[in-house]
Amino acid sequence: MEKISAIIPTFNEEHNVKAAIESCLFADEIIVVDSFSTDKTLEIAREFEGVTILEHEYKYSAAQKNWTIPQAKHDWIFLLDADEVADAKLISEIKETVSSNPEEVCFWIPRKNKYMGQVINYVWKGDAVIRLFRKSKCKYEDKHVHAEIITDGKISRLKNPLYHDTYKGKGFSQQLKKGERYSTWSAYDHAKKVKKVTYYHLIVRPFLGFLKRYILNRGFLDGKVGFIISCTGAWNTFVRFVKVWRIQQGEEFKKE
Repeated sequence: MEKISAIIPTFNEEHNVKAAIESCLFADEIIVVDSFSTDKTLEIAREFEGVTILEHEYKYSAAQKNWTIPQAKHDWIFLLDADEVADAKLISEIKETVSSNPEEVCFWIPRKNKYMGQVINYVWKGDAVIRLFRKSKCKYEDKHVHAEIITDGKISRLKNPLYHDTYKGKGFSQQLKKGERYSTWSAYDHAKKVKKVTYYHLIVRPFLGFLKRYILNRGFLDGKVGFIISCTGAWNTFVRFVKVWRIQQGEEFKKE
């Protein structure tokens, strides 16, 4: 069986990093790449023997991952965000997949999400991420937000999910700050493609996003939390295009 390198990007993840590292103990190498955390993230990571800790200034997610991936010893990469965990079933499937010497070079993994202490079954329906891939055949697109893997090889999908809790240990204020940060990064990505911001971008796009999450995906079945996710998603889309318009007018926003 080919060996696997696990990569975990972190910044102030003291509430999550222990479980994330434990999820990767099956790997032949574990790399924690930290963006100069000010909490106990690195202290906790150092408790695990054999974990390699790298520190690197964070610009945006894809850039951090693309900087780290070439430093892994092995071709197969399992990349896990610090607020995600893999259970025994997924770990077994990953090991079986790699040992079968597949012709595919990367794999989508479905995600089961939790938010505000509640399991989310509908509003983020179909959520999946590519997290198992060959570094010799794959890299992340140079995009500030929601960058995907670029490859000319075959892609497949695993059956067992990752478990993702983006809210744990952070709270709603941190979620709002994250939305503000992501809307800025996304605005700079979109400013290159959107020639003119219109009322379609400011009204229709946010409203369609709300309808998709809350009605089409049946987010209303997730109760108050489904409504909150749908509303904040629509708000972030609105703010993104306001920022695109302002960027095109010469205004600058701090990327942090």
